[in-house]
Amino acid sequence: MSTLEEWINAACLELGLERGDIDQSLILDLARDVAHGVARPGAPLTAYLLGLAVGRGTPARDAAARLTEMAEGWKPEEPEKSGTAEVLEVPEQAGEPVLDA
Repeated sequence: MSTLEEWINAACLELGLERGDIDQSLILDLARDVAHGVARPGAPLTAYLLGLAVGRGTPARDAAARLTEMAEGWKPEEPEKSGTAEVLEVPEQAGEPVLDA
């Protein structure tokens, strides 16, 4: 048994969940799609949202399919352009130069 399987079994036991109710590949696939299509931190948060939706009665496969579709088509909003170029400030170097020119 893999470390992941041991962890999932122990977590299910701790939370009083039936291991057979957990579709591991469904959740991992969703997390992958969100991490690659949206942002890496979105993966665990989306998995949590999936759990909330399932807890409220939405079938897991339906909710995951909807979220996967969203992630695959995700295009972040472009920041509004003000018509002027953004000027980045470079901090001044402190102390003596490390390398002599």
